[in-house]
Amino acid sequence: MVEEKHVSLAEIRDLLEKEKAARPALSMEQQYALQHATLFTRVTPDQAEKLVKELMGVPMMSEFNAVKIADLLPTHADDVRAIFAKERFALSKEDMDRVLEIVRQYL
Repeated sequence: MVEEKHVSLAEIRDLLEKEKAARPALSMEQQYALQHATLFTRVTPDQAEKLVKELMGVPMMSEFNAVKIADLLPTHADDVRAIFAKERFALSKEDMDRVLEIVRQYL
C-alpha cells in the first residue's frame, strides 16, 4: 500500500536541490519542476510546514487545500474561494478571514 502525502513547493524545491547535488544530472522533468519551484516558492520548507499545521486547525480544511494555500499564499478572500471552488462546501466568512490572518503572518 502506498501512502499519499501532499508536499509544498518549498519542500519540492529542497528535495530536487538535494537530488541535483547527489547525482550527475536531473531529468528534464525534474529540471522544469525545480525551475518552477524556485520561481514560485515564497516561504521556506519549515515555514510551509508550520503554515499547513496552523491551517489544519480551520474547520473543513483538508491537507490538500492547506498545502495549496501554503503554495499560493492568498491575500484576498476571492483567492481563498478559488482554492475551495471544487469542494462541495464553502468556507464561512469567519473561517476565510482566519485563513487570511494566518497567511498574513508568513508574508
